[in-house]
Amino acid sequence: DPASKTTKQNKQKSKQKNTVCVGVLWSLHVEVRGCATGICSLLHHVSSGERVSASGLVVEIRDAKTREKLCFLDKVEPQATISEIKTLFTKTHPQWYPARQSLRLDPKGKSLKDEDVLQKLPVGTTATLYFRDLGAQISWVTVFLTEYAGPLFIYLLFYFRVPFIYGRKYDFTSSRHTVVHLACMCHSFHYIKRLLETLFVHRFSHGTMPLRNIFKNCTYYWGFAAWMAYYINHPLYTPPTYGVQQVKLALAVFVICQLGNFSIHMALRDLRPAGSKTRKIPYPTKNPFTWLFLLVSCPNYTYEVGSWIGFAILTQCVPVALFSLVGFTQMTIWAKGKHRSYLKEFRDYPPLRMPIIPFLL
Repeated sequence: DPASKTTKQNKQKSKQKNTVCVGVLWSLHVEVRGCATGICSLLHHVSSGERVSASGLVVEIRDAKTREKLCFLDKVEPQATISEIKTLFTKTHPQWYPARQSLRLDPKGKSLKDEDVLQKLPVGTTATLYFRDLGAQISWVTVFLTEYAGPLFIYLLFYFRVPFIYGRKYDFTSSRHTVVHLACMCHSFHYIKRLLETLFVHRFSHGTMPLRNIFKNCTYYWGFAAWMAYYINHPLYTPPTYGVQQVKLALAVFVICQLGNFSIHMALRDLRPAGSKTRKIPYPTKNPFTWLFLLVSCPNYTYEVGSWIGFAILTQCVPVALFSLVGFTQMTIWAKGKHRSYLKEFRDYPPLRMPIIPFLL
């Protein structure tokens, strides 16, 4: 029947119109709800004392211990680095210069690197960073120069037997043993080399360290230098048991390890352009002393320990042996840390390398 067909067609058109209307109304509902949510969010920010930046991000810095708000930075560029944020923070809190600042995403988390970019961090339009004061800082160069100049000067005081050390009758006298003079030359050469490397070779990834560390480090280096020098330069000192052969062997070990240590420092220096913090995998060069990179991650520590073992054999002195043992323990801790860092950062890191001793440790 034509009339019934027409009625069905009209009903279908009516359903389609109703469906379209419902869809339009639902879209309007979603848009209105979204606007309302945005307005509520805006009102929340305003009521909490925050400002919403028209361009850029908002950075809020709080104390990591008390959670107290310390600084509010508006319109921060998304490309800003943590270093730049530290500089902005210093403008409102001059007592905390950038080197003293540790900024982190979590109050108990790790410190962010200066080169980290804000927009690459897991933060929204309002980034909350937590501040921790690292304490008074001092440059690494100053620390190293102080650490190494002390032992050089202290050892020479005992070598020349200045008054009030061994008794009046020994003032400014000289030892009759050749090994004592060789020991002084080796010890002085070692610390002069360290001073020159600090000034002209080393490139530090961190510019400063806590001021309190200089007292701890100087106590270690200066104290051991005085202890060793007292016995080696003592008027009653006796030369090594095996005489000239022991001295020659020990001197060869010391010289070879000193050359190796210097070669590794030069190789590491060439890996990092001046003024940068880039890290690369160190590989052996044409210099044979750098071939130890094939087996260990920190051959500079390996050579350093070898130098002091040679010096201990040369002098046959217990304080030198103890200094070598303590130094080896500390350098092993450092080497393991650097080795783990290499493995974590570089997927193609050579698998055969050990931290400090080939095939063992």
